[in-house]
Amino acid sequence: MDKNVFTQRLAVLRSALVQAGWARLVATLGVLVLAVVVGRLSWQLPVTVGLERALYDVRVSLTAPRVDQDDRVVLVVFTEDTIKNTGKRSPLDRVLLGKALANLDKMKPRAIGVDILIDSAQPDDDKFFASLKTLTTPTFFAFSTITDNGEQVMTYQEDHLRGVFEQLGNSAVKPASIRLNVDDDNAWRRWPVPARGPPPLLVNALTSAGGASKGFENYTGATVFRKPALADRPVFASFPVDLFADPALAAALAPSIAGKIVLIGADLPEADRFNIPFTRLSGKTVPGVENHAIMVAQALDGTKPIPMSGLLLWATALAAVLLAAFTGGFDLPARLVVPLGIAQVAAIIIVPFLLQASHTIDTYGVPAFGIGAGWLLAVIAASTTARIVGAEQRRFAQGALGKYLPRDVAEQLLRSPEQLRLHGERREIYALFTDIEGFTSLCQTLDPEIVATMLNEYLEVMCVTILKYGGTIDKFVGDAVVAFWGAPLSRPDDAQRATQCAVALSNAGKALMKPVADGKSLGRTRVGLHFGKAIVGNFGGEGRIQYTALGDSMNVAARLEGANKTLKSAVLVSREAAENAGLQRFRPMGRVRVRGRAAPLEVFEPIGVGGAVEDPVFAGIYARFDAGDPAALAELKSRSAGAPDDVALAYLVKRLENVGPGGSYDLD
Repeated sequence: MDKNVFTQRLAVLRSALVQAGWARLVATLGVLVLAVVVGRLSWQLPVTVGLERALYDVRVSLTAPRVDQDDRVVLVVFTEDTIKNTGKRSPLDRVLLGKALANLDKMKPRAIGVDILIDSAQPDDDKFFASLKTLTTPTFFAFSTITDNGEQVMTYQEDHLRGVFEQLGNSAVKPASIRLNVDDDNAWRRWPVPARGPPPLLVNALTSAGGASKGFENYTGATVFRKPALADRPVFASFPVDLFADPALAAALAPSIAGKIVLIGADLPEADRFNIPFTRLSGKTVPGVENHAIMVAQALDGTKPIPMSGLLLWATALAAVLLAAFTGGFDLPARLVVPLGIAQVAAIIIVPFLLQASHTIDTYGVPAFGIGAGWLLAVIAASTTARIVGAEQRRFAQGALGKYLPRDVAEQLLRSPEQLRLHGERREIYALFTDIEGFTSLCQTLDPEIVATMLNEYLEVMCVTILKYGGTIDKFVGDAVVAFWGAPLSRPDDAQRATQCAVALSNAGKALMKPVADGKSLGRTRVGLHFGKAIVGNFGGEGRIQYTALGDSMNVAARLEGANKTLKSAVLVSREAAENAGLQRFRPMGRVRVRGRAAPLEVFEPIGVGGAVEDPVFAGIYARFDAGDPAALAELKSRSAGAPDDVALAYLVKRLENVGPGGSYDLD
């Protein structure tokens, strides 16, 4: 879009805003503000948060990195087979756990995390605690409090947990928080908020064992979920705890344990399971111990997706709404608005996926649905207002255009305004001039009120007639009417329309020649019609323009209208116009010379005006005379004598007798 067109559209927009009115603008602005709020706060709104979570889960599922099996973290789990073999489900078999820990300790793992709460006394606890005191590997047992997990932990359970770790004293076994924060749809997506006091989160305790902190103590951002590169090799190797309770079997697994972080917990179908983003598409849940493994791997990788700031999210929502308002409310052509709208919708859908796929941006909290909903709301609000204002403008414009354009042309221009150029263009048109004979003298003898009433009635009839035949009304010059055919839109039958209109205007003017005061009445209506080139377009200043036609063709039409006075005719049409309409519909009226034209004009009178009637022989007689046949003049005189009321014919014969064959009459 060039600068001039853009400036013009801005002017149209300003005009539309003024026309919309304050009430409608305030209502539209209110909807746009609501759209911004929805676009920014959709994660906080009850009606949209579920959709945002669903879109987030889909993004995570579709863009999760594919990795080989992690060689840093191993899962050792209680399974249904373990429960079947031990006969203990709740609590889990601590003797078995103690044996497994003792054997794992001998394999020199980096650290051990146990996602099992020792929150109640059991008969075999003495043996269990004794085995724990022999461990040398940093081992962290699950710990939870009423403060951090009041729904799951009772007072007696917390007291028992504290007693256990007091009993273990300075052993290698330490407490660690197994806190996991889930959303209210029971899905785990983010790191937990750290406990209000010691002990540390299990993930931080494990990754800091034997080394420096990984800097995740205060991290509460998105969890990085990964998928296996091969379906038969899960991200984390998992072994039944039973294997490690038997020293003989455990020895064979030593290479799988040495130097790694071991997480022990339950992998049971009905206990301690969580939804994660993958669950949305797969339907599968994961055990809590695997969630801790996921965080451990992320901490070891040092990956902290960066959350988008609140200010940036507000700016994004505002930008989306402004773009939507521009798209829906700005007067853009379809060839621009369609690709622009498609591009915006594509960006709203694709950009969140691209951000998630980067694995560096935290899209939890990015209002993907909200931006889309806000954008759509803004488009609807802006386009609705634009349509209402546009409809009002079209009604006004159609009424205004209808004052000087035919209705079908006005409607077509409103549908395709680009057809009406804002600068001049050279077009072939049929130019028509009308005038009332003796009107100036008549005005001097009548009261102004009578003149105004009479003229308005006359001009109304002229306008209705011109529009009926598809003409464009150019201007009024006193009692004269200027019109043309062929612009702003041309039709194949413009020649016929223009000539038929010329006849109709003459006849309509004759019907208006009735006495108005003191026996005085309007003079006859004279019409001139010519076909030729003219410059047509909008001309004027910034504050006022007029769609008009300029050039020699307009001057010739005016000269032909004036020639009627001398030639005693009512309508004169140039050969150029008559040939296009069909010469059989006209009778020749000789040649005339007009001011401003070097060559004489051959003029014709339409059949049906004055004394001009259908006479196939007349044109032939005239042609013979023009070729120099002396007998033709006598035949013309005879025809004139037979039509005493045909003044135009009588005067034609007189002129021909004076100028001779091939001659022309000088009007000036």
